[in-house]
Amino acid sequence: MRVLVVGAGAIGGYFGGRLVQAGRDVTFLVRPRRAEQIRKNGFAIRVAAERADLAVRAIVSEQIEASYDLVLVTCKAYDLESAMDGCAPAVGPETAILPLLNGMRHLDLLSERFGASRLLGGQCVITASLDERGHAVLLGPTATLTFGELNGASSKRTEAIATTMQDAGFAVRLSNVVLLEMWEKWVLLGTFAGMTCLMRGAVGDIVAAGAADLTEALLEECRQIAAAQDQMIRPDVLQRTRALLTQANSTVMASMLRDLERGAKTEADHVLGDLLDRQSELAVISPSLLRIAYLNLKTYEARRAREGSPSAGA
Repeated sequence: MRVLVVGAGAIGGYFGGRLVQAGRDVTFLVRPRRAEQIRKNGFAIRVAAERADLAVRAIVSEQIEASYDLVLVTCKAYDLESAMDGCAPAVGPETAILPLLNGMRHLDLLSERFGASRLLGGQCVITASLDERGHAVLLGPTATLTFGELNGASSKRTEAIATTMQDAGFAVRLSNVVLLEMWEKWVLLGTFAGMTCLMRGAVGDIVAAGAADLTEALLEECRQIAAAQDQMIRPDVLQRTRALLTQANSTVMASMLRDLERGAKTEADHVLGDLLDRQSELAVISPSLLRIAYLNLKTYEARRAREGSPSAGA
């Protein structure tokens, strides 16, 4: 199976790098600046004290010569439009597209561009970053990739993808409820990013401030939005999410807060804004915590644009 990984950031770099390490046929589609960085510094993945230097193929859009069996989309949501333009020559009649983006808006955009039949649902659980040389570093204990047909059916293509990803150094799981699992992650992330960015602190800091009740209120608001879309968050998942987001002394914070603190662009529109759009027909208690959290981030972005952040376009 020929795999094209769109993006070689922390997520694409790690999962794609692991597939390369396992001997799979993988090519990275990157921007010219990233291609030059890989040419200059090489590419590696780091897990704890272990480092694996890898020989990878990194190309730009103009170098795509044929279609691929699988296009793994790992860019940030705000880069999706340009990523679709870049990977379009790699999408053929039998190509499967597996996005690992946050939220749901990307499903509509990818479906409109390439056709719903090519699209799979997917999500990942990973804490990773790029170091100063552009190498992928796993910061958490494990990485998991979950995917499946959006309608829950079994298919030969998902089985073939699962086989390709087996024994590649990360956990892979084929799901028949992947759309629900994507919503469950979105509810978690909307609450997590919304509260840690709004309060400018880790989960434990919010609890110490006596604001855990606000976290629970935002979680319920996000859960209601999912329910209005016929996505009923499973009770055990909701319980785990609530426990994670109200844990005393927890130092975890959303990556969106780290983006905010370094003056970088955020996925506010895709994680919080899209949730808010889907809330419009609901009767919600005013003021909406989700709206406050979203407008907090939009205020940050307005100031960033006005001041000309040095991280703009990063």
